[in-house]
Amino acid sequence: MSKKVKIAIIGGGVAGATTALYLGQRGLDVTLFEKESTLVSGPPFCHLHAGGNLYREISDEQCIKLLKQSIDFLRFYPYVVDYRPTVIILPISDNSTPNNLLARLDLLRDEYQKLIEQDVENQVLGESKNYYKCYSKYEIEALKDRECVTIPKSSDEWMIPVAKNIDLDKVQFPLIIVQEYGLNLFRLSAGVSLSLEQLDSVTLQTNTIVHNIQKDCIDDIWEVSYIKDNHSHKDKFDYIINATGFRTGKIDDLLGVPCKSMVEFKSAYVTRWQEHLDRLFPEIVFHGERGTPQGMGQFTPYPNGYFQLHGMTNDITLYKDGLVSNSIVSCQPNLNRTFIEKIDKSWREDEVIERTINAINHISRFIPTFKTAEVGSKPLFGAQQIPGDDPTLRVAEVSFPREKYARCEIVKVSSVLDMIDSICKEFKLFGSIERTVSIEEEEISKRAKSIATDRDYPASLASRNISQL
Repeated sequence: MSKKVKIAIIGGGVAGATTALYLGQRGLDVTLFEKESTLVSGPPFCHLHAGGNLYREISDEQCIKLLKQSIDFLRFYPYVVDYRPTVIILPISDNSTPNNLLARLDLLRDEYQKLIEQDVENQVLGESKNYYKCYSKYEIEALKDRECVTIPKSSDEWMIPVAKNIDLDKVQFPLIIVQEYGLNLFRLSAGVSLSLEQLDSVTLQTNTIVHNIQKDCIDDIWEVSYIKDNHSHKDKFDYIINATGFRTGKIDDLLGVPCKSMVEFKSAYVTRWQEHLDRLFPEIVFHGERGTPQGMGQFTPYPNGYFQLHGMTNDITLYKDGLVSNSIVSCQPNLNRTFIEKIDKSWREDEVIERTINAINHISRFIPTFKTAEVGSKPLFGAQQIPGDDPTLRVAEVSFPREKYARCEIVKVSSVLDMIDSICKEFKLFGSIERTVSIEEEEISKRAKSIATDRDYPASLASRNISQL
């Protein structure tokens, strides 16, 4: 790996920041351009998607790939993971049954065991034999009589608050608990920022806008023009990595490359449930048909009674005009101006309240006492890039539409290391780690809470549950 090679990474989200960290640790000269003041400020994420077991519509092949990618991601970013399981529930109104999920879960359990046999360090989701467990109605009824524990250490202990709060007459059995862990956006932002700040080989250009890229064909280099501190600058690079997320098409337009992509705006809602400030819940997923009033609901716990909610309906997480494709005249899908204003400026308070209440009502169909939850803050939100024309795509990494130009195309954050591997192979950037970075938990926690509050979110969203410390 030549240390003389200069690489420009445009965009400091999960893809760009992780690529900068990976290459920077190998001694490459990397410049990371990010228009915001902090890194990883894109669309919300809340779990690994280990095996894609939350998505019934995707193929077994995609599920197996997501499992491997999630394990790699967890090993690369251990401080980002929230070690709590996920409970999968099918409402009685659903046209499928829990038993239809078991074949895939068996497949994933067996694949997980194979990965452990290949490398014992892959055992990051617990023992493979415990990858999932089913609970009958009789078993759930028995758990209702048990006291909740402060620090759950078994599947049964995690299921106690589920048994006590779910309306058992509205769900199918068995309920299924899976070793599907959470991810914390603010801790990732903090940890990757602290790591990059330690690397002399990485130049961080935050609060910076790249406005032009030209190819010098004589010297075979890229000339990048950017604005920082109200001044225009230029620099030359051997490689360009486009990691601008939903704005990827703007860089494609500058370079005149072929493209086919979509952009989807999504949001998740932050609530606080005063009755359960100290109780630890697993994540709970209620399956449902996307885009209908019965769309999937996700109940994601944080410390101090905060819960992040998804409802895959047009009145909650999805928007009827929130999914757009690129046109024949531009690679950049044209999102409605109202979405751009949310991303770049702010939300209207009345919309925050309306959609958060819709989300609370959606979840309280199955957790009746959750009806008393309140708005906890503004939503977590952003626009997501989806390459191609399939909105159900969950596994994608990177493409190379022009020489020495990589276009990052991850849909799920756990795909980022496969993306980096492809970039290294295409650009022939081989080598071993020259500089490892070490960060103390106290540093990560302090920075993560600062990032959360600076973005007008509760500091609790950047915290780990006591069971993880």
